[in-house]
Amino acid sequence: MSEICTEGQRAKKKKDAVWRIGSRESKLAVVQSQMVLDHIKARRPKLQLELVTMKTTGDIILDRSLDKVGGKGLFVKELDKALIDGRSDMSVHSLKDMPMEVPEGLPIVAFSKREDPRDVLILPAGTKEPDFSKPVGCSSLRRMLQFGKLYPQARFKLIRGNVQTRLNKLDSGEYGATLLAAAGVKRLGLEHRISRYFEPEEIIPAAGQGILAVQGRAGEDYGFLDSFQDREGTLCALCERAFVRKLEGGCSSPVAAHAKVEDGKLHLRGLYYDEATKGWLTGETWAEADEETAEKMGADLAEKLRTDYLAGKR
Repeated sequence: MSEICTEGQRAKKKKDAVWRIGSRESKLAVVQSQMVLDHIKARRPKLQLELVTMKTTGDIILDRSLDKVGGKGLFVKELDKALIDGRSDMSVHSLKDMPMEVPEGLPIVAFSKREDPRDVLILPAGTKEPDFSKPVGCSSLRRMLQFGKLYPQARFKLIRGNVQTRLNKLDSGEYGATLLAAAGVKRLGLEHRISRYFEPEEIIPAAGQGILAVQGRAGEDYGFLDSFQDREGTLCALCERAFVRKLEGGCSSPVAAHAKVEDGKLHLRGLYYDEATKGWLTGETWAEADEETAEKMGADLAEKLRTDYLAGKR
């Protein structure tokens, strides 16, 4: 394990030839950042790497839903500032937590291979069925809409915090179940807690779910990430984010998108949500699996679903 330090413990400049990877302080964020660090180290053993952790506003404000305090961009702004200031040289994010528009000068320089993109149901330890006399812990309207269609008897109560915090609240009896991303649960070695996986046909995941994004500074050479960059992960990321961007949806929007490469084709399933009527519509499309087509098909499906919904095709 490479050395981990807090942002306040380092003041050296980039000229030291140490590449500093910025990460949130949560256990999952550190695990994910370590995955990137280990990948680089295995292929460039002479490269000096250091993990720099920091607390973000999104990790501090836990008593309100993200859409009421600025969206999931609250998880990245401190990391962005560290990149701009030179206190870090790259940041590792869960792509689903990144705003659709990234700051100029701080491009995404690599998308990872995708982990399991599905949402999962987690129950209190020792139980086998959800107890709907208690609320389902959930902070995502996207999940509430789709889970509520599968389980109309469910009622929801806000739950925030990292995975361990949410599991502790669940096991304490405060909730009858909770919904999480399979990718994070698996990366933390907690797969045994999963009660049920929801296929994308049942609950469409958040755009980028299961993909890691490495963000850097314009003008830097990140060639050592070439082997980390994954073609299918990149195509899916571009397609899904184009879908959400077209609908002007942020990370806290119930808009959802899931792409996959199958038999050389790119398949996209998306969810459009209408703020005025609180109604929603899903649809899917196929196209050639290349970067230019990926972004176009994402935007095209978003526009089609919006047009169809407003025309009453729901």
